[in-house]
Amino acid sequence: MPKDKLEELGRKIVKSLYEEGMIRTWYKDNPDGWKLASGLYSPFFISLRPISSVRSGSIELYKMAGEAISIMLNDAGFVADGRHRIVGIAMAGIALANAATLNTGIPSLYTRKLPEEVKTPKDVEEYLGAHGQKALVEGDFNPGDTLAIIDDLVSTFGSKELAISQIQQEAKRRGISNMKLNDIFVLLDREQGGRERAKELGYNLHALISFKSVGVHWLKDALQPIEYDTIVSYLKNPKDYQNSEIQQKLKSIASQK
Repeated sequence: MPKDKLEELGRKIVKSLYEEGMIRTWYKDNPDGWKLASGLYSPFFISLRPISSVRSGSIELYKMAGEAISIMLNDAGFVADGRHRIVGIAMAGIALANAATLNTGIPSLYTRKLPEEVKTPKDVEEYLGAHGQKALVEGDFNPGDTLAIIDDLVSTFGSKELAISQIQQEAKRRGISNMKLNDIFVLLDREQGGRERAKELGYNLHALISFKSVGVHWLKDALQPIEYDTIVSYLKNPKDYQNSEIQQKLKSIASQK
């Protein structure tokens, strides 16, 4: 059954992400931890950008990711019928959308990377006004098409709001009407408010791995006990870890290993 297959893929993928260095921890990789785009400190960091060219040289992880997204798309009714298209978010989402296209035959587009100062949907509108000749989305789509967004992960949904705005503004720029966009597909949900924000805005968020609920527990055997306990604690109460004394304590623990 697809649900069983998706869980099997989720378990394999999250372990491979850790083994390939795409899930990194303060203890193993960076005693200082990381400052996320939200400005919050985090003792772990997830980046799927290298997923198509991992350090082991194997493409098995990339193939599994493409298969998982393809199953989720199919479950949501997305098929290669000429009316469905997927949009990869720059940058990691592009590779994942391409993998899904090869698996499903559904055409893929991608959003262009925006300047750092473009942070909100209103910024996107102003950017388009100042750079009207620059496409915000690369690839063809037509009136009446149903689009879905593909990305590597979701935290607060902020980057997805930007991508949605890019697609909407690009449709307006091209004079495309009746375009539908209701679904966002990601490999990993950090469960830091993204699903709630998506629902609030009227979008369906589909995630293979819910990291806080299950993903981190699938990693338990691969992590040191201090790594596992700290990440689980952080995911429950990230605000507690914004304290500089706690951050310094974690740094000391990593330095003494």
